[in-house]
Amino acid sequence: MGRPGPRHCVALLMAAPASGQGKTTITAGLARLLKRQGKRVRVFKAGPDYLDPQILQQASAAPVLQLDLWMAGEAYCRQALYDAAAEADLILVEGVMGMYDGEPSSADLAALFQMPLAIVMDVAGMAQTAAALAQGLATYRDDLQVAGLIANQCGSQRHRQLIADALPPSLPLLAALPRESTVQLPERHLGLVQAQEIRADLEQQLEAAADWLQQSGILNGLPQLPPVAFYPAATGALPPVPSDGLAGTRIAIARDVAFSFIYDANVLTLQQLGAEVLFFSPLNETAVPQADALWLPGGYPELHAEALAANVSMTQSMRDFVASGKPVLAECGGFLYCLQGLTDLQGKRTPMLGVLPGEGRMRDRGGCQGMQSAPLPEGEIRGHAHHRSMSENTPAPLAYGRRQRHPAPGEAIYRQGSLTATYLHLFFSSNPQAVARLFKPDGQH
Repeated sequence: MGRPGPRHCVALLMAAPASGQGKTTITAGLARLLKRQGKRVRVFKAGPDYLDPQILQQASAAPVLQLDLWMAGEAYCRQALYDAAAEADLILVEGVMGMYDGEPSSADLAALFQMPLAIVMDVAGMAQTAAALAQGLATYRDDLQVAGLIANQCGSQRHRQLIADALPPSLPLLAALPRESTVQLPERHLGLVQAQEIRADLEQQLEAAADWLQQSGILNGLPQLPPVAFYPAATGALPPVPSDGLAGTRIAIARDVAFSFIYDANVLTLQQLGAEVLFFSPLNETAVPQADALWLPGGYPELHAEALAANVSMTQSMRDFVASGKPVLAECGGFLYCLQGLTDLQGKRTPMLGVLPGEGRMRDRGGCQGMQSAPLPEGEIRGHAHHRSMSENTPAPLAYGRRQRHPAPGEAIYRQGSLTATYLHLFFSSNPQAVARLFKPDGQH
């Protein structure tokens, strides 16, 4: 039996010359506008991002998965797009950083899957130059299909006309968006503020962004986009996901405003492995649920350190769970939570769980980011690092992350008893069998 044929769906990747051009606001607003018109929209985010997908998910009312050709792999990205094409009228992909930044870049993703791009550009302070920059981006490679330019922060109708007149016929102006403060999304040190923290206000912003885009006439260009042919991953290209890998295993997952850096794809992988997942809040509940394993993902424990420390019942329950010898994975914010204390930018130290020796300290600049894989005894799992803190006086690490393109050691990976702790955020779909071994309690191997 041959490989299944393609599924056809209109798709558009929102790229930009740099970060901060308005990609997330415009992608979210367009998703909400299309949904409001009765369209089925599936949105993806290029790169290892937790915060933008929260916004995009609320905008589209559908799961938002990450597409990263290194961390997730080409086969994963191919299959995810193929599956989405079966249920969507239109697929939107928000790019990452600048259009050509990174290896692989947003442009690489668009070229591989033959998705047209829209160039989103903040045109404040320039006119014909915006057209020149857009044309340069569009013609830098000859394997891309560029649908046109979305000029953000356009000052006036005259400003719009200057840009439109300077663009070649092959690069139309899809929309000129006026300056509009009501659609701006709030930010903090690791990116956008989490959707769950501003849910009511965000809903108003999404509706305002949809109106903003509709008034620009952006929908006039979308019907001209040709459907893209999406093919499934080749047989055997995806790593196997044994359905009995975690059968009968209950995994407690911390999830609240302090711990929210959770890939939907990771939860799905655990469920495909047969696990039952139980979400709980270390901030608001008194104990870890009855479970066989625990995942403490990243987030913002530094913003909620006092509340976490004040929840003495949960603190004791966490310590008891770790002492029980059941598997625990603590990533980034979860890792900081496991240390003895966490010191903020003002020098105030707050005690944490103390289940791993060491101290965490926030930094006002710098930090670490980048793609790495974790060479665990259970198998190598790909992921990334992104933080504005440091740890000190920690024990000798089990291993160090392997950077994507640099020989220097990456993030330290600690193993104390059944606790695995690291700054790395792991992408479970990159090696489901290793994940199954990591979370499987002793006696179930």
